[in-house]
Amino acid sequence: MAEAAEKVKEAEVEGSKELEAHRTTPRRMFSPFGDMEGQTDRLLESIFPRGWLRPFGWERPLLSEMEGWRPAVDVVDREYEFLVRAEIPGVDKEDLDVSMSDSTVTIKGKTHREEKEEKGDYYHCEISRGSFSRTVTLPAAVDTSKAEADYKDGLLMLKIPKREVTKRRRIKIK
Repeated sequence: MAEAAEKVKEAEVEGSKELEAHRTTPRRMFSPFGDMEGQTDRLLESIFPRGWLRPFGWERPLLSEMEGWRPAVDVVDREYEFLVRAEIPGVDKEDLDVSMSDSTVTIKGKTHREEKEEKGDYYHCEISRGSFSRTVTLPAAVDTSKAEADYKDGLLMLKIPKREVTKRRRIKIK
């Protein structure tokens, strides 16, 4: 986290606070390719002026388009359950699908493009549209039959009880 704070501080000095802060989001900080992606973005920005693809109808950065949208997810390991929180703004509850196995949770959904088209050229466009899927592996087996889900204000909260660990027992051979 200290490294991220230093990057933001450096960016303030260079006058590009918003751009550099975007590069140090948790997803990029913990990704093995996060730093390489940031370096590639900086290289492309140094070669081509900002918005150079806009005349060709290109609205979004190339790397962001390739990576797609994945909701941010927190997994909290409590004594008897896991709490899974997913940020999914702009998605209707009816467009969400949550499925589970013994140790994974999959969240699928879709957002809809607004019918009203904005007039003018986009200067900055980050809002993702379309389908998404996110699978998270849990560190222990869970009891899927007792899982609970709540969705409010763009935050999906799942409470998933851990499965009781059975003790080893001897079986008598006849």
